[in-house]
Amino acid sequence: MQLPIVSETNTMPSRVAKDGEGPRGRYAVISLGCPKNLVDTEQMLGRLDEDGYAMVDSVDDADFVVVNTCGFIDSAREESLGAIDEMLALKRAGKIRNVVVTGCLAERQQGKLLEARPEIDAMIGVFGRNEIVSVIDRLQAGIDEQAKVFRPAPIRPLSDAVRRAVTPRHFAYLKISEGCDRLCTFCAIPKMRGKHYSKPIDQVVDEAKRLGDSGVREVVVVAQDTTYYGKDLYGEPRLTELLTQLDKIDSIDWIRLMYFYPMYIDDRLIDTLAGSQRILPYIDMPLQHASDAMLKRMSRKTTRSSQEEILGKLRSRIDNLVMRTTLIAGFPGETDDDVDQLCDFVAQQRFEHLGVFTYSVEEDTPAARLPNRVPEEVALERQGRIMEIQQQVAFDWNESRVGTVEDVIIDSPLDDQPGVWIGRTKSEAPDIDGVVYVSGVDPDSPIEVGTIAQCEIVAADGYDLVAAPLS
Repeated sequence: MQLPIVSETNTMPSRVAKDGEGPRGRYAVISLGCPKNLVDTEQMLGRLDEDGYAMVDSVDDADFVVVNTCGFIDSAREESLGAIDEMLALKRAGKIRNVVVTGCLAERQQGKLLEARPEIDAMIGVFGRNEIVSVIDRLQAGIDEQAKVFRPAPIRPLSDAVRRAVTPRHFAYLKISEGCDRLCTFCAIPKMRGKHYSKPIDQVVDEAKRLGDSGVREVVVVAQDTTYYGKDLYGEPRLTELLTQLDKIDSIDWIRLMYFYPMYIDDRLIDTLAGSQRILPYIDMPLQHASDAMLKRMSRKTTRSSQEEILGKLRSRIDNLVMRTTLIAGFPGETDDDVDQLCDFVAQQRFEHLGVFTYSVEEDTPAARLPNRVPEEVALERQGRIMEIQQQVAFDWNESRVGTVEDVIIDSPLDDQPGVWIGRTKSEAPDIDGVVYVSGVDPDSPIEVGTIAQCEIVAADGYDLVAAPLS
């Protein structure tokens, strides 16, 4: 069975086996969820590699499988449970020895999960990821575990210096903080990942330099709340100072910013973004809604007018800024008027990228106790209405780019089409936005993956673009 994640390179060397020794054990991995969870996966794989375990691409060759789960919304939990069940079926069939479950679902539902699936050999919560080697060592040695659940208290600071990359070698995610202090009524992240805590600036810069030295050209900065970075360590947000240091790393070409909360964005930060060499004019800012009533009900601590003010300031001062946001449709108590306000906001703001989730009930959150639930079919209809507006905005924007020249970072060849490559401009984040199909490349002189090539945009294809290299 082929797994959905394949390693490309290491940022740290693995332990070298002695002659005749071979690897201590072979493992496969399934990593689900957000980029922050992916960084956790890479950190665990790096530790296993250092200890002499060998990663394989198929469970057919594996002694054990690590499933790093997501527990954020219903669909993510269902995907995680499906992956666990599939691996347990292989264990029952004698194909693999052990199944180890890690990540947010293991953190949030460890008791319930183990009761329902006692064949799981070990569960490691979010903050237990450093224990992966000791857990696997005991399983491989056949030592009975008295406790199958490993949930130590949060470790601070949590280092990601030891990593085995599972993204293509030319881009990587850089996690600058963990957890969240926001109390949004719909969100269970603080229950899974704890309170916000930041890595020190020098530690983040060191990790970024390691990535750049390993061949990474694009660094994607992630956190649960990026603009809050440093508040816990330094008494005030210090994202400006961090970005100033990251912008000086010559081995990195592009720095992309994700998960901006619409607070703590001051003039110094905007000036830093506008005047940087490597920070892309791209900001992901999940806003969730634009009705004041809904924003208050969600405990977002913002209003429509404050959101419009910061969006206007960013666009007026950062040239060619591309904005991405995410919204929630069908939140408890949402009225037709609330949706009208949200649609008007989307039409006015003309976000280049936008996604809409329907509300998902999260147990043990304040929103789960709110009255006036919106029926699923109504939430889906509202989601479709918002996306219909956004689709036209996005398609018009892509059409306006035809004839322009943009830098395109090459991610991969297009399977079965020689001479066609898949890439992205500065305006597209990996995995979540559209792509650029670069055609007209001589198959006998292929473009190297990771190259940043100047291309002319020759056509728009919905959310995607078609381009031709200029040289």
